Amino acid sequence: MVRERRARGRGCGAHPGGPEEGLAGPRGRVHIVGAGPGDPELLTLKAARLISEADVILYDRLAPPGALSLARGGAILVDVGKAPGRGPAQDLINRELVRHAEAGRAVVRLKGGDPLVFGRGEEECSYVLSRGIPCEIVPGVSSATGAPTCAGIPLGSRWGSSSFAVVTGRTAASGSPAPSLGALARAADTLVVMMPLSNLGAIASEASSAMGAGAPAALVLNGCTAAQRVIEAPISEIASAAAGLGPPAVLVAGAGAALRRRVLGGAP
Repeated sequence: MVRERRARGRGCGAHPGGPEEGLAGPRGRVHIVGAGPGDPELLTLKAARLISEADVILYDRLAPPGALSLARGGAILVDVGKAPGRGPAQDLINRELVRHAEAGRAVVRLKGGDPLVFGRGEEECSYVLSRGIPCEIVPGVSSATGAPTCAGIPLGSRWGSSSFAVVTGRTAASGSPAPSLGALARAADTLVVMMPLSNLGAIASEASSAMGAGAPAALVLNGCTAAQRVIEAPISEIASAAAGLGPPAVLVAGAGAALRRRVLGGAP
């Protein structure tokens, strides 16, 4: 089930007439839009424009709430946010995108981060296109890079991190960390793990074996928001240091994590 509401909005103003008379004309189109990692001011200009012009916005749990304030008055806002173990099925979201576009509406699928960095944007765009509906993917700032940057953690730096690798902490097939995690931890100076919390103990154990138990690590929670919090510990201790904490989170281990204090001049 999805939940719909109408935006009060300050965007382009309400459109007269029924849904067939929206911005997109007799047949709609879909934009899959990256909203960045949390701060609505990190929206791209294109993302902001598309949000303000949309007839319908299907938004994620991780999409910045402030971004929806750009919606025009009367736009349909559809909450399709997912949390571990609950939320609408992906096929239902796909069908909703098509249903609204077939009604002649300009549809924005608003996703946290970047749609094609573990965002399932490729699945949604493929489905929409297979139904003969135009679809465009609009990049956003990925939390893989945005959250560390907001926390003062350089991923690539002349100070000592000449490479970094990004990996998921939870694969779709098994729910386990990516099989390549250990190899990437050995090969790269800095390791970035997205969605790490459900498997943080296993991730920390494997990274410890690859990088050494004392390798520096930093867990960025609610990156790029007012609620941002950074927990620093050796990689072998990061799971216990973060016990009981919830998503969203990004884990950084290795050289980049070690440089944070130098970047911030000793600030916590």
